[in-house]
Amino acid sequence: MIDKIKSSIEGVSSFESKSSEEIELFRIKYLGKKGIINKLFSEFKTIDNSQKKEVGQLLNQLKNVANQKMADLILDISEGSNQSKSINDITRPGDPISIGSRHPISLVKNRIIDIFSKIGFTISEGPEIEDDWHNFTALNLPEYHPARDMQDTFFIEKDPDILLRTHTSSVQVRYMENNQPPIRTISPGRVYRNEAISARSHCFFHQVEGLCIDKNISFADLKQTLEYFTKMLFGKSKIRLRPSYFPFTEPSAEVDVYWGLENDLDYKMTKGTGWLEIMGCGMVDPNVLKNCGIDPKEYSGYAFGLGIDRIALLLHQIDDIRLLSENDVRFIKQFKSTI
Repeated sequence: MIDKIKSSIEGVSSFESKSSEEIELFRIKYLGKKGIINKLFSEFKTIDNSQKKEVGQLLNQLKNVANQKMADLILDISEGSNQSKSINDITRPGDPISIGSRHPISLVKNRIIDIFSKIGFTISEGPEIEDDWHNFTALNLPEYHPARDMQDTFFIEKDPDILLRTHTSSVQVRYMENNQPPIRTISPGRVYRNEAISARSHCFFHQVEGLCIDKNISFADLKQTLEYFTKMLFGKSKIRLRPSYFPFTEPSAEVDVYWGLENDLDYKMTKGTGWLEIMGCGMVDPNVLKNCGIDPKEYSGYAFGLGIDRIALLLHQIDDIRLLSENDVRFIKQFKSTI
């Protein structure tokens, strides 16, 4: 009997498990009403008196070891359960995750792209380092043309043929060279001009230029497109077209939107007129079509261009264009990501 008790003590001491089912079977096996310990206590009554002292001590040791083992096993499985619960408990408060910000230029650009994409305009992109042909000559600006003086240009390493593009019209030239009408595309991107930096102007800024070429395109199509755009972007569709001059369009016009005069800010922005200039536009000059391999006798088209920075200043009421490029986190955090 002594050997049987010692064997049971070793079995109890060596038992390990994380399974609640196995622990319950262990309890029944040793501590249950019909378990090993109760059977040994029943047999204890029948042994010789000379062995009762030693056997009794071993039985008490077995019982204490079994009870302690059960307590340890229950504690271990309880702690494991609590730890698992603390990790996977979906009702616990989550760690705060700060919402990122989008740059106001990106917000306005994405909005403009979305507006024009709904009426079939695709997006075209091109290099910011351009050659003279795509930036000037193909756009009806041959060498020594006086209109070149309208754009102060950054040339690369004093090479008169390589420069930083002064407008995204160069992207339209590349697109026309590689695609035949019908064409309906917008060209968003950054452009550069050698100008003094101030609160209202910068040496680099962002543009979106649009181009539509097909048979029987007229100025009426251009006006309808502009009315749709101003209605979607500003909520105002009342526009006016003032005659202007651009070398690559003929006729050309400046586009004003009626902003209104409801408060002091409106008076300041519109100089008391209620009208706000937002872009230039016109019918694509036949020479430009010819330079890009498109027959001007068969096709006609319109083009327009607006500054994203200026629209961003207007929509978000930012009073200094330099804030758009200084990467001040305090400024950027005001524009929480929405699109």
